[in-house]
Amino acid sequence: MTDTRDNPLLRLVETDQLPEFDAIAPAHAEPAVDALIDEARAAVDQAIAKAADTAPTWANLIAPVDAAQDRLGRAFSPVSHLHSVMDSPAWREAYQACLPKLTAFSSEIGQNGDLFEAVQRLRDSAEYARLDAAQQRVIDDMLRDFRLAGVALDDDAKARYREIAQRRSELATTYQQNLLDATQAWRRHITDETELAGLPDSARALLAQNAASKDLDGWLVTLDAPSFIAVLSHAADRGLRAEVYEAFSTRASDVGPNGGEYDNSALMDEILALRHEAAGLLGFANYAEQSLATKMADSPDQIERFLLDLAERTRDTARSELDALRTLARADGIDTLEAWDVPYYAERLKEQRYDFSDEDLRPYFPAPAVVDGLFRVVERLYDVRIRQRHDVRTWHDDVTVYEIRDADGAPRGVFYLDPYAREGKRGGAWMDGFQNRRVHADGIQLPVAFLTCNFSPPIGDAPALLTHDEVTTLFHEFGHGLHHMLTRVDYAPVAGIAGVEWDAVELPSQFMENWCWARESLDLFAAHHETGAPLPADLFDKLAASRNHMAGWQMLRQVEFSLFDLRLHRDYDPGRGARVLETLDAVRAEVAVMTPPSFNRFPHSFMHIFAGGYAAGYYSYKWAEVLSADAFSAFEETTLFDTTTGRRFLTEVLERGATRDAIDNFIAFRGREPSIDALLRHSGLDEPRAA
Repeated sequence: MTDTRDNPLLRLVETDQLPEFDAIAPAHAEPAVDALIDEARAAVDQAIAKAADTAPTWANLIAPVDAAQDRLGRAFSPVSHLHSVMDSPAWREAYQACLPKLTAFSSEIGQNGDLFEAVQRLRDSAEYARLDAAQQRVIDDMLRDFRLAGVALDDDAKARYREIAQRRSELATTYQQNLLDATQAWRRHITDETELAGLPDSARALLAQNAASKDLDGWLVTLDAPSFIAVLSHAADRGLRAEVYEAFSTRASDVGPNGGEYDNSALMDEILALRHEAAGLLGFANYAEQSLATKMADSPDQIERFLLDLAERTRDTARSELDALRTLARADGIDTLEAWDVPYYAERLKEQRYDFSDEDLRPYFPAPAVVDGLFRVVERLYDVRIRQRHDVRTWHDDVTVYEIRDADGAPRGVFYLDPYAREGKRGGAWMDGFQNRRVHADGIQLPVAFLTCNFSPPIGDAPALLTHDEVTTLFHEFGHGLHHMLTRVDYAPVAGIAGVEWDAVELPSQFMENWCWARESLDLFAAHHETGAPLPADLFDKLAASRNHMAGWQMLRQVEFSLFDLRLHRDYDPGRGARVLETLDAVRAEVAVMTPPSFNRFPHSFMHIFAGGYAAGYYSYKWAEVLSADAFSAFEETTLFDTTTGRRFLTEVLERGATRDAIDNFIAFRGREPSIDALLRHSGLDEPRAA
């Protein structure tokens, strides 16, 4: 047993308590990982020996291996999380010290022939038939993952596969850190207020707060999302928009204001080469084929056909939308619409067509009320209760902690919410699990989630006022959280999101976004932060009418990103190299209606595919959106809070985890195969739209 006295990460794995975040320091990370890897290795060896002495069973083989890996994961999860949300040189060093050891241990387990053979014997035995469906799924997935880890390779190929895994892990970490550093390295100090013409008061206050935090007068533009989006959407100064766009679109690249300083170019080339080589070692033609081994889609070509079909259905609408922006720009004397003009004139077009701006909604979306309203929506849908906890130690004052319970008081899960952008915090929004639901000797380990966003922070003493897009993002990430926390599966490898096909994992998140557009759900929380007045009917009508504003443009951009990702991995040729920008240019020539400037280096900040879980899988957003739109249409056929439909989605999708194929979960809920019709209708693409 490891000594837990002076290390909160080791104390953590001996209890069912939540992490002592205010006590966890970078110095605790590596000793805890070292100790728990040694412990897990011993547990695996012992399980193999027992399975050799007697017939392998769930109890003597699978359960002890899973328990040891769970302890290791629970200890490292806070380290990984703090590295993402409280970045510092010390946390980087600690994370980078642990990661190679964890990667090496993962490869060691994945290529352990004795363990593989023991699990295979269990699969082939009469004992397997006596296990429940979830346990059988765990075993089947383990055998698949052994093969994907290279267990069947010869010794030389195994060694090379391990080297590749180690290097890929290092490259992904460096890519992510370069992007964070590049994002935070650029800033634009403004002292002449005329440059802020067009910016709403909320944006000016944010930029002033940015400046004050650096002991500067005036206003400070950064590349954090709230600042960047405000300038691109509202700044009348075209030169300022162009400057901010160039800084943002060249982050971590060879060009732009910080060109070459945090350049991800060589990293991308090496990542793609290593992925292709690893796929070849496993017998796949390319990495895209390897990626699909754990997804719903059958082949890369099937995905390409799906994406090109969406492009064909969308292109005319996108062209029409772009023509409308060009018309507005020409009225301002701009003959050539550029990339830095699109968000600005898209916002002006919204004001013209629907007589409202995103800023008109902000006063009705104070963050505390939105969070409370989200909980009320979920409580009505799934008959659960969500309450804040005040006894939990967190990593920042912005963080709040909540628990979910059934109506009868039985606990279901816990989650942390870290909502606002700040220095040292990775951009974007995500849900990550601290621990999965699993049964153990003392009962049930409940799932715990981290929900992280980068919303506009509070200004002064006023509450943070969110845009409708930020409200939608919150609902989206909480959909992931519900998938993780509401599971009823007792085995961690297939509980919640774990083990779910990656191109179905966005179903619950995109599904939840629909409640951000309905009057009945908005009435639960959309109220003026000063007067308490509900969202006016005319403003709601304008919001609802604008739902498909620039929908063709947005759909085509997602198709562009997805095709780029797919072809980058499917068509990789070792003799020609990665051809990252060449591939992107070819995709844009085929599907885009507007080409960005030559200095644009979008791939250098495309963290989803180079440092996330979406490599050869970015299409998942569109693939799963077909499922989510069709799933929501079941409520359109009844009522928004129909309890029978909500209960069916809970039991057939959210609670099921990966105990059966995602398509079977969908069919059990919807009663049929999915149809694309609802997605096209929700996007306003089922019939021609006027410019």
